[in-house]
Amino acid sequence: MPVVSVEGRRLALSNLDKVIYPDGTTKGELLHYYATHGSVLLPHLAGRPLSLLRYPDGPEGETFFAKNVPPGTPEWVTTAEVPRSGGGTMRQVVINELAALVWAANLVVEFHTPQWLAGDPGMADRLVFDLDPGEPATVVECCEVARWLRDRLAADGLTAYAKTSGGKGLHLLSPLRPTAPAAETSAYAKALAREAAKALSGLAIATMTRRLRPGKVFIDHSQNAARKTTATPYTLRARATPLVSAPVGWDEIEGCASPEQLIFALPDMPARLDAYGDLMRDLSDPRRARPLPAAG
Repeated sequence: MPVVSVEGRRLALSNLDKVIYPDGTTKGELLHYYATHGSVLLPHLAGRPLSLLRYPDGPEGETFFAKNVPPGTPEWVTTAEVPRSGGGTMRQVVINELAALVWAANLVVEFHTPQWLAGDPGMADRLVFDLDPGEPATVVECCEVARWLRDRLAADGLTAYAKTSGGKGLHLLSPLRPTAPAAETSAYAKALAREAAKALSGLAIATMTRRLRPGKVFIDHSQNAARKTTATPYTLRARATPLVSAPVGWDEIEGCASPEQLIFALPDMPARLDAYGDLMRDLSDPRRARPLPAAG
């Protein structure tokens, strides 16, 4: 088992030649991606309690969520006591440094984080919408809904940033001043999702009713609840191919004419990051945050 030094921390990395994805992507390639591009991931992970979707034998093997601190976690990895949804508290990992990111990636995981910081639990500092297309709708239809939501959020003084879900849809996020409990953020998001569904009748819905979803974009506002998490920007997803939840520019959303234009996999990311840098860097800038408007 090779031992590497990451910013002064010694890490034992296992099974680097193990094939994780059916296309032949290995665990070593996965770790190289996270180690090389940690500077763009860390601002989106730092300070947030981490939920890990583990898929140690690849996306076709067993997958399971882990919220508690995993057994064997090094003592230097930051942890935090956070509220448990059923009452009481639990301890979760917080990834604040590159060595901790590589350690967590060695477990083969998707990174999922809530819309609040561990130091201020339940006080939302982000707003999120998950746009999920029901076949035959695709990400192209999601882009139309995203543009409407961007403009509507702008009318309330909020800036929207977009990323692919790493699946078929899009995620929109807006930075907030953490002055409102998640319940208030959820109420605002629900009201806005319903407004969008009404304005985009025939294209979007704001309810989970399965029979209504074919051909429509479901605007999922539920991830604003304090107990919910969303895939972190730049995380790899446990899909048939090593897809990335990749930030995208509004020009890309405006110009999207086919789903293939907004699909990004691990091999695409180095050139993309070289060309654009972190398209969501302002999401973590507190100067960009705005107060939550009142739910209407």
